[in-house]
Amino acid sequence: MDKFPEGKYLATVKLGPKGQIVIPKEVREMFSLETGSQLILMANKGQGIALQPFSYAETFWNAVNRVKDGKDET
Repeated sequence: MDKFPEGKYLATVKLGPKGQIVIPKEVREMFSLETGSQLILMANKGQGIALQPFSYAETFWNAVNRVKDGKDET
C-alpha cells in the first residue's frame, strides 16, 4: 500500500465470524490504542460506520455540557 500523508490511513478489514474486526497496527499506534481501550461506534445507514476513541468523545461531551450549563468562559 502506498504511503499516506502524516495522520492519514486507509485500509480494508474483514469482519470475523463473531462480528469482530482487527484495527491495523498503524492505526492503533496513531491513536495510542491498547488492549482494553474504549471506542465509541457511531453508525448512520446513509453515511456509514465510524469508530472514535472514547477520550475524544468524552472531551467533546464535557465541552458541550460546560456551554449548556453556562460555565464556558471562552
